Amino acid sequence: MPIKLRPLDQIVDKWSRRASTAGPDYAAGIAAPRAPWSQAAQAAKDAWRQGITDAAGRDAYAKGIVKVGDAKWQRKASTLGVNRYPEGVSSAKDDYKGGFAPFADALSKLELPARGARGDPKNLNRVATIAQTMRAVKTGTSK
Repeated sequence: MPIKLRPLDQIVDKWSRRASTAGPDYAAGIAAPRAPWSQAAQAAKDAWRQGITDAAGRDAYAKGIVKVGDAKWQRKASTLGVNRYPEGVSSAKDDYKGGFAPFADALSKLELPARGARGDPKNLNRVATIAQTMRAVKTGTSK
């Protein structure tokens, strides 16, 4: 016997009404989680790895891009992203500073090879030195 569902429009309308008023519940969950986020995330790392491996095996990322297409991305980015971006950047200022600080420190101590004449292939060594330094900071292998 098939499952009896309400009409799709009713389901979507109810979800929208209920979810749009759930802000206080969301805030309460953040303030008093059942388990600390970091502890729960660490406990789920094997499930995350398996999920990522499974998704990669199904090529889910690329299939999702094809399914959604440019139209949805542009619609959401232009209606939501444009308004949320400035607030997000403003609220992330201290996080950006903390995240970029190790890179800024490494760059400020970096000794670049001498610059060659314009177009000289030796100038690529300067770029490579910067790229290698940034990668070492990112991967935690810097000196």
